[in-house]
Amino acid sequence: MNPHKKISVECRNIELSFGSTIVLRDVDLMIEPGEFFALLGPSGSGKSTLLRLIAGFNRHQRGELLVDGRDITPVPAHERNIGMVFQNYALWPHMSVFDNVAFGLVERRVARAEIRRRVGTALEMVGLGSLAARRPGQLSGGQQQRVALARTIVIEPQVLLLDEPLSNLDKNLRVQMREDLLTLQRKLGVTTIFVTHDQEEAMTTADRMAVLDQGIVQQVGPPIDLFDNPVNRFVANFVGTTNLIEGEVVSADAATIRFSATGIGEIAVPATTGAPRSGKACVTLRPHTLRLARTRPVGDDGQVWTEGWVEHSEFLGEFARYRVRVGELALLSDEAHRLGGALYKPGETVAVGIEPRETRCIA
Repeated sequence: MNPHKKISVECRNIELSFGSTIVLRDVDLMIEPGEFFALLGPSGSGKSTLLRLIAGFNRHQRGELLVDGRDITPVPAHERNIGMVFQNYALWPHMSVFDNVAFGLVERRVARAEIRRRVGTALEMVGLGSLAARRPGQLSGGQQQRVALARTIVIEPQVLLLDEPLSNLDKNLRVQMREDLLTLQRKLGVTTIFVTHDQEEAMTTADRMAVLDQGIVQQVGPPIDLFDNPVNRFVANFVGTTNLIEGEVVSADAATIRFSATGIGEIAVPATTGAPRSGKACVTLRPHTLRLARTRPVGDDGQVWTEGWVEHSEFLGEFARYRVRVGELALLSDEAHRLGGALYKPGETVAVGIEPRETRCIA
Protein backbone atom coordinates (compact mmCIF):
# COMPACT_ATOMS: atom_id res chain seq x y z
CA MET A 1 0.00 0.00 0.00
CA ASN A 2 2.47 2.60 -1.17
CA PRO A 3 1.91 3.63 -4.76
CA HIS A 4 3.25 7.15 -4.23
CA LYS A 5 6.84 8.26 -4.32
CA LYS A 6 8.21 9.77 -1.14
CA ILE A 7 7.69 13.52 -1.16
CA SER A 8 8.88 16.58 0.73
CA VAL A 9 6.90 19.22 2.62
CA GLU A 10 8.32 22.72 2.85
CA CYS A 11 7.16 25.80 4.73
CA ARG A 12 8.67 29.02 3.46
CA ASN A 13 8.35 32.11 5.66
CA ILE A 14 4.81 31.20 6.69
CA GLU A 15 2.87 33.58 8.90
CA LEU A 16 -0.68 33.13 10.15
CA SER A 17 -2.82 35.40 12.32
CA PHE A 18 -6.27 35.09 13.82
CA GLY A 19 -7.42 38.70 13.89
CA SER A 20 -4.68 40.71 15.56
CA THR A 21 -3.14 37.62 17.19
CA ILE A 22 -0.08 36.28 15.37
CA VAL A 23 -0.07 32.48 15.75
CA LEU A 24 2.76 31.49 13.40
CA ARG A 25 5.74 33.76 12.77
CA ASP A 26 8.05 33.34 9.78
CA VAL A 27 8.01 29.53 9.90
CA ASP A 28 10.74 28.00 7.73
CA LEU A 29 10.85 24.19 7.63
CA MET A 30 12.02 21.56 5.18
CA ILE A 31 10.63 18.08 5.85
CA GLU A 32 12.46 15.47 3.81
CA PRO A 33 10.77 12.77 1.69
CA GLY A 34 9.80 9.77 3.81
CA GLU A 35 10.82 11.47 7.05
CA PHE A 36 9.10 11.00 10.41
CA PHE A 37 9.10 14.60 11.62
CA ALA A 38 7.81 15.85 14.99
CA LEU A 39 6.45 19.28 15.90
CA LEU A 40 7.10 19.67 19.62
CA GLY A 41 5.98 22.49 21.87
CA PRO A 42 3.75 23.50 24.78
CA SER A 43 0.04 24.28 24.47
CA GLY A 44 -0.44 27.44 22.44
CA SER A 45 2.92 27.19 20.67
CA GLY A 46 1.31 26.92 17.21
CA LYS A 47 2.18 23.30 16.43
CA SER A 48 -1.40 22.08 15.86
CA THR A 49 -2.20 25.24 13.90
CA LEU A 50 0.74 24.49 11.60
CA LEU A 51 -0.42 20.88 11.16
CA ARG A 52 -3.95 22.02 10.27
CA LEU A 53 -2.48 24.55 7.86
CA ILE A 54 -0.63 21.76 6.03
CA ALA A 55 -3.89 19.76 5.94
CA GLY A 56 -5.72 22.73 4.44
CA PHE A 57 -8.01 23.56 7.39
CA ASN A 58 -6.17 26.84 8.07
CA ARG A 59 -4.89 29.38 5.56
CA HIS A 60 -1.72 31.40 6.04
CA GLN A 61 -1.57 35.09 5.11
CA ARG A 62 2.08 35.10 4.05
CA GLY A 63 4.58 32.58 2.73
CA GLU A 64 4.43 29.37 0.70
CA LEU A 65 3.49 25.77 1.51
CA LEU A 66 5.19 23.38 -0.91
CA VAL A 67 4.39 19.68 -1.23
CA ASP A 68 6.71 17.85 -3.62
CA GLY A 69 8.00 21.27 -4.72
CA ARG A 70 4.56 22.64 -5.65
CA ASP A 71 2.86 25.45 -3.76
CA ILE A 72 -0.48 24.01 -2.58
CA THR A 73 -1.66 27.14 -0.75
CA PRO A 74 -4.72 27.60 -3.01
CA VAL A 75 -5.58 23.87 -3.09
CA PRO A 76 -8.61 23.03 -0.89
CA ALA A 77 -8.18 20.40 1.84
CA HIS A 78 -10.15 17.67 0.08
CA GLU A 79 -7.92 17.89 -3.01
CA ARG A 80 -4.55 17.74 -1.22
CA ASN A 81 -4.30 13.95 -0.73
CA ILE A 82 -3.05 14.53 2.79
CA GLY A 83 -4.31 12.20 5.52
CA MET A 84 -4.83 13.34 9.12
CA VAL A 85 -5.40 11.36 12.33
CA PHE A 86 -7.13 13.53 14.92
CA GLN A 87 -6.63 13.53 18.67
CA ASN A 88 -10.21 12.33 19.33
CA TYR A 89 -10.19 9.76 16.44
CA ALA A 90 -13.55 11.08 15.07
CA LEU A 91 -14.99 7.62 14.35
CA TRP A 92 -18.64 7.09 13.34
CA PRO A 93 -20.18 5.20 16.30
CA HIS A 94 -23.05 3.70 14.25
CA MET A 95 -20.72 2.24 11.59
CA SER A 96 -18.70 -0.95 11.73
CA VAL A 97 -14.91 -0.82 11.75
CA PHE A 98 -14.93 -1.83 8.08
CA ASP A 99 -17.33 0.97 7.12
CA ASN A 100 -15.39 3.56 9.12
CA VAL A 101 -12.21 2.65 7.29
CA ALA A 102 -13.99 2.48 3.92
CA PHE A 103 -15.67 5.88 4.33
CA GLY A 104 -13.05 7.92 2.46
CA LEU A 105 -12.95 5.44 -0.41
CA VAL A 106 -16.75 5.43 -0.72
CA GLU A 107 -16.69 9.24 -0.90
CA ARG A 108 -14.12 8.97 -3.70
CA ARG A 109 -16.41 6.50 -5.54
CA VAL A 110 -13.85 3.71 -5.58
CA ALA A 111 -15.14 0.37 -6.93
CA ARG A 112 -16.53 -2.03 -4.29
CA ALA A 113 -14.03 -4.79 -4.98
CA GLU A 114 -11.16 -2.32 -4.66
CA ILE A 115 -12.65 -0.97 -1.41
CA ARG A 116 -12.78 -4.49 0.06
CA ARG A 117 -9.19 -5.15 -0.94
CA ARG A 118 -7.79 -1.86 0.36
CA VAL A 119 -9.76 -1.87 3.61
CA GLY A 120 -8.71 -5.46 4.28
CA THR A 121 -5.07 -4.57 3.67
CA ALA A 122 -5.25 -1.47 5.90
CA LEU A 123 -6.88 -3.38 8.77
CA GLU A 124 -4.28 -6.14 8.55
CA MET A 125 -1.51 -3.54 8.66
CA VAL A 126 -2.81 -2.15 11.96
CA GLY A 127 -3.57 -5.59 13.40
CA LEU A 128 -7.38 -5.38 13.28
CA GLY A 129 -8.21 -7.76 10.44
CA SER A 130 -10.43 -9.89 12.68
CA LEU A 131 -12.43 -6.97 14.09
CA ALA A 132 -13.88 -5.53 10.88
CA ALA A 133 -17.51 -6.21 11.90
CA ARG A 134 -17.31 -4.55 15.32
CA ARG A 135 -18.37 -1.01 16.13
CA PRO A 136 -16.10 1.59 17.76
CA GLY A 137 -17.93 1.32 21.11
CA GLN A 138 -16.87 -2.33 21.32
CA LEU A 139 -13.18 -1.48 20.99
CA SER A 140 -10.50 -0.35 23.44
CA GLY A 141 -8.90 3.07 23.13
CA GLY A 142 -5.85 1.60 21.45
CA GLN A 143 -8.00 -0.29 18.95
CA GLN A 144 -9.99 2.85 18.14
CA GLN A 145 -6.73 4.66 17.51
CA ARG A 146 -5.73 1.91 15.07
CA VAL A 147 -9.06 2.22 13.25
CA ALA A 148 -8.49 5.97 12.84
CA LEU A 149 -5.01 5.24 11.49
CA ALA A 150 -6.32 2.58 9.07
CA ARG A 151 -9.02 4.98 7.84
CA THR A 152 -6.28 7.49 7.02
CA ILE A 153 -3.74 5.20 5.35
CA VAL A 154 -6.39 3.43 3.25
CA ILE A 155 -6.72 6.52 1.03
CA GLU A 156 -2.96 6.22 0.33
CA PRO A 157 -2.07 9.81 1.27
CA GLN A 158 1.10 11.50 0.08
CA VAL A 159 1.57 12.96 3.57
CA LEU A 160 0.37 11.59 6.92
CA LEU A 161 -0.44 14.07 9.71
CA LEU A 162 -0.81 12.92 13.33
CA ASP A 163 -2.29 15.39 15.83
CA GLU A 164 -1.38 14.09 19.31
CA PRO A 165 -2.91 10.70 18.46
CA LEU A 166 -1.60 9.00 21.62
CA SER A 167 -2.72 11.53 24.22
CA ASN A 168 -5.90 9.62 25.14
CA LEU A 169 -4.07 6.37 25.89
CA ASP A 170 -2.53 5.20 29.16
CA LYS A 171 1.26 5.25 29.51
CA ASN A 172 1.99 1.60 28.70
CA LEU A 173 -0.28 1.65 25.66
CA ARG A 174 1.30 4.91 24.45
CA VAL A 175 4.72 3.28 24.50
CA GLN A 176 3.45 0.30 22.48
CA MET A 177 1.52 2.48 20.02
CA ARG A 178 4.41 4.80 19.29
CA GLU A 179 6.54 1.76 18.42
CA ASP A 180 3.74 0.48 16.19
CA LEU A 181 3.34 3.89 14.54
CA LEU A 182 7.01 4.06 13.71
CA THR A 183 7.05 0.50 12.35
CA LEU A 184 4.02 1.25 10.16
CA GLN A 185 5.51 4.54 8.94
CA ARG A 186 8.72 2.79 7.94
CA LYS A 187 6.72 0.13 6.11
CA LEU A 188 4.63 2.68 4.22
CA GLY A 189 7.49 5.09 3.58
CA VAL A 190 5.06 8.01 3.74
CA THR A 191 6.26 11.43 4.88
CA THR A 192 4.79 11.83 8.36
CA ILE A 193 4.39 14.90 10.57
CA PHE A 194 3.60 14.21 14.21
CA VAL A 195 2.41 16.86 16.67
CA THR A 196 3.03 16.33 20.38
CA HIS A 197 3.73 18.21 23.60
CA ASP A 198 5.40 15.08 25.00
CA GLN A 199 9.18 15.24 24.57
CA GLU A 200 9.55 11.49 25.13
CA GLU A 201 7.17 10.72 22.23
CA ALA A 202 9.05 13.08 19.94
CA MET A 203 12.51 11.87 20.91
CA THR A 204 11.70 8.16 20.55
CA THR A 205 9.98 8.38 17.15
CA ALA A 206 11.22 11.36 15.14
CA ASP A 207 14.05 11.39 12.63
CA ARG A 208 14.11 15.13 13.23
CA MET A 209 11.95 17.54 15.16
CA ALA A 210 11.17 21.23 15.41
CA VAL A 211 10.59 22.90 18.77
CA LEU A 212 8.03 25.73 18.63
CA ASP A 213 7.29 28.44 21.17
CA GLN A 214 4.85 31.33 20.66
CA GLY A 215 4.57 30.52 16.96
CA ILE A 216 8.31 30.68 16.35
CA VAL A 217 10.53 27.73 15.38
CA GLN A 218 13.23 27.69 18.05
CA GLN A 219 15.41 24.85 16.74
CA VAL A 220 15.28 22.01 14.20
CA GLY A 221 17.33 18.83 14.14
CA PRO A 222 17.63 15.20 15.24
CA PRO A 223 16.47 14.66 18.84
CA ILE A 224 20.00 13.93 20.07
CA ASP A 225 21.27 17.24 18.68
CA LEU A 226 18.53 19.25 20.37
CA PHE A 227 19.16 17.44 23.65
CA ASP A 228 22.95 17.77 23.55
CA ASN A 229 23.22 21.20 21.94
CA PRO A 230 20.17 23.39 22.67
CA VAL A 231 20.42 26.83 21.12
CA ASN A 232 18.56 28.68 23.86
CA ARG A 233 17.06 28.35 27.34
CA PHE A 234 13.63 27.40 26.08
CA VAL A 235 14.89 24.40 24.10
CA ALA A 236 17.22 23.35 26.93
CA ASN A 237 14.30 23.36 29.37
CA PHE A 238 11.72 21.81 27.05
CA VAL A 239 13.77 18.99 25.54
CA GLY A 240 14.67 17.03 28.64
CA THR A 241 15.38 18.34 32.13
CA THR A 242 18.28 20.67 32.72
CA ASN A 243 20.06 22.99 35.14
CA LEU A 244 20.53 26.57 33.98
CA ILE A 245 23.42 28.28 35.73
CA GLU A 246 23.56 32.04 35.31
CA GLY A 247 26.92 33.75 35.01
CA GLU A 248 29.24 35.60 32.68
CA VAL A 249 31.65 34.78 29.88
CA VAL A 250 35.13 35.77 31.07
CA SER A 251 37.01 34.95 27.86
CA ALA A 252 36.69 32.82 24.74
CA ASP A 253 38.85 31.31 22.04
CA ALA A 254 38.18 28.89 19.18
CA ALA A 255 37.90 25.85 21.48
CA THR A 256 36.89 27.06 24.94
CA ILE A 257 34.64 29.55 26.66
CA ARG A 258 35.67 30.44 30.20
CA PHE A 259 32.45 30.90 32.14
CA SER A 260 32.19 32.21 35.69
CA ALA A 261 29.27 31.51 38.02
CA THR A 262 28.83 32.59 41.64
CA GLY A 263 29.29 29.69 44.05
CA ILE A 264 30.94 27.48 41.44
CA GLY A 265 33.81 29.50 40.02
CA GLU A 266 35.15 29.17 36.49
CA ILE A 267 34.17 26.40 34.08
CA ALA A 268 35.94 25.74 30.77
CA VAL A 269 32.91 25.21 28.51
CA PRO A 270 33.30 23.84 24.95
CA ALA A 271 32.93 26.64 22.36
CA THR A 272 30.02 25.29 20.35
CA THR A 273 28.53 27.00 17.28
CA GLY A 274 26.39 30.00 18.20
CA ALA A 275 27.52 30.12 21.84
CA PRO A 276 27.89 33.65 23.29
CA ARG A 277 31.48 34.91 23.34
CA SER A 278 31.11 37.66 25.93
CA GLY A 279 28.75 39.20 28.48
CA LYS A 280 25.95 37.67 30.56
CA ALA A 281 25.06 34.09 29.64
CA CYS A 282 24.15 30.78 31.22
CA VAL A 283 25.41 27.24 31.19
CA THR A 284 23.06 24.28 30.67
CA LEU A 285 23.92 21.10 32.53
CA ARG A 286 21.86 17.89 32.42
CA PRO A 287 21.07 16.31 35.83
CA HIS A 288 22.48 12.89 34.90
CA THR A 289 25.93 14.44 34.25
CA LEU A 290 26.19 16.05 37.69
CA ARG A 291 28.13 13.95 40.20
CA LEU A 292 27.51 13.73 43.92
CA ALA A 293 29.91 12.34 46.51
CA ARG A 294 30.07 12.28 50.28
CA THR A 295 33.63 13.59 50.16
CA ARG A 296 35.46 15.48 47.47
CA PRO A 297 37.77 13.13 45.49
CA VAL A 298 41.50 13.56 45.96
CA GLY A 299 43.45 14.70 42.91
CA ASP A 300 42.52 16.42 39.67
CA ASP A 301 39.87 14.39 37.85
CA GLY A 302 39.04 17.19 35.41
CA GLN A 303 35.80 18.07 37.15
CA VAL A 304 34.89 21.31 38.84
CA TRP A 305 33.99 20.50 42.45
CA THR A 306 32.06 22.55 44.97
CA GLU A 307 30.03 21.84 48.08
CA GLY A 308 26.30 21.83 48.72
CA TRP A 309 23.59 20.13 50.71
CA VAL A 310 20.66 17.93 49.74
CA GLU A 311 17.49 20.00 49.86
CA HIS A 312 15.07 17.39 48.48
CA SER A 313 15.22 13.81 47.19
CA GLU A 314 12.95 11.56 45.10
CA PHE A 315 13.48 7.85 44.61
CA LEU A 316 12.26 6.95 41.11
CA GLY A 317 13.37 3.32 40.91
CA GLU A 318 16.04 3.35 38.21
CA PHE A 319 17.52 6.52 39.65
CA ALA A 320 17.18 9.00 42.50
CA ARG A 321 16.70 12.70 41.76
CA TYR A 322 18.20 15.18 44.21
CA ARG A 323 17.80 18.92 44.48
CA VAL A 324 21.09 20.18 45.84
CA ARG A 325 21.54 23.68 47.21
CA VAL A 326 24.86 25.30 46.23
CA GLY A 327 24.75 28.82 47.60
CA GLU A 328 21.86 30.50 45.79
CA LEU A 329 21.73 27.75 43.15
CA ALA A 330 19.37 24.78 43.30
CA LEU A 331 20.83 22.04 41.08
CA LEU A 332 19.14 18.79 40.04
CA SER A 333 21.23 15.63 40.06
CA ASP A 334 20.10 12.21 38.83
CA GLU A 335 22.05 9.34 40.37
CA ALA A 336 21.62 5.81 38.96
CA HIS A 337 20.37 3.40 41.62
CA ARG A 338 22.07 0.08 42.13
CA LEU A 339 20.93 -2.76 44.34
CA GLY A 340 21.71 -1.96 47.96
CA GLY A 341 22.93 1.54 47.18
CA ALA A 342 22.48 4.09 49.98
CA LEU A 343 20.53 7.25 49.20
CA TYR A 344 21.60 10.74 50.20
CA LYS A 345 19.35 12.16 52.89
CA PRO A 346 17.80 15.65 52.93
CA GLY A 347 20.09 17.96 54.88
CA GLU A 348 23.21 15.91 54.09
CA THR A 349 26.31 17.79 52.95
CA VAL A 350 27.68 16.58 49.61
CA ALA A 351 30.47 17.33 47.17
CA VAL A 352 29.09 18.37 43.77
CA GLY A 353 31.09 17.61 40.63
CA ILE A 354 30.53 19.32 37.27
CA GLU A 355 32.05 17.78 34.14
CA PRO A 356 32.96 20.77 31.89
CA ARG A 357 32.69 18.71 28.68
CA GLU A 358 29.03 18.02 29.48
CA THR A 359 28.14 21.72 29.70
CA ARG A 360 26.96 24.10 26.98
CA CYS A 361 26.95 27.90 27.06
CA ILE A 362 23.81 29.64 25.76
CA ALA A 363 22.59 33.23 25.75
